Amino acid sequence: MFEIRVICDPADIDRVSRALTGAFDTGPARQYPTHDSKRTRLYITADHFAEPEPWPTPEEAYTLAPSIVSEIGWTARTAADRPFYDGLNREFWLRKAALLDRIALSDEADSATRDAADLATRAAQRLMELDNTAVTSEPRHYVRQQYAAWAKNQ
Repeated sequence: MFEIRVICDPADIDRVSRALTGAFDTGPARQYPTHDSKRTRLYITADHFAEPEPWPTPEEAYTLAPSIVSEIGWTARTAADRPFYDGLNREFWLRKAALLDRIALSDEADSATRDAADLATRAAQRLMELDNTAVTSEPRHYVRQQYAAWAKNQ
């Protein structure tokens, strides 16, 4: 843990605070005027973010996954059995995103189009929205992490 002191124009306080909050795990900013009262001193207690666990490789994430054909069938049946407005549940979006990721991985190996990768990324972003997460890395890595944890607990 450490303390950061910033002297800035009062108009920049919010911008500086947001930048530091994005870079570090911070506490509330303490504000004091400078001696000439023209600027503001910010004191912020901070620490580095915890190191994230390494993302699983596709092989690790999908070790327990059923075949792609089986997952296509499950996804289609699940989507057909529910009204479009139902919103479906997390398991549906997780399995759909994982399925599209696996298809995209097989397409990448064959040097096919980027369409599958784009669909996989969009499905991963939908899962992240559903989970209300702010993962700053590749959304498909998030899907692999979540799928591996889900499959392990099935």
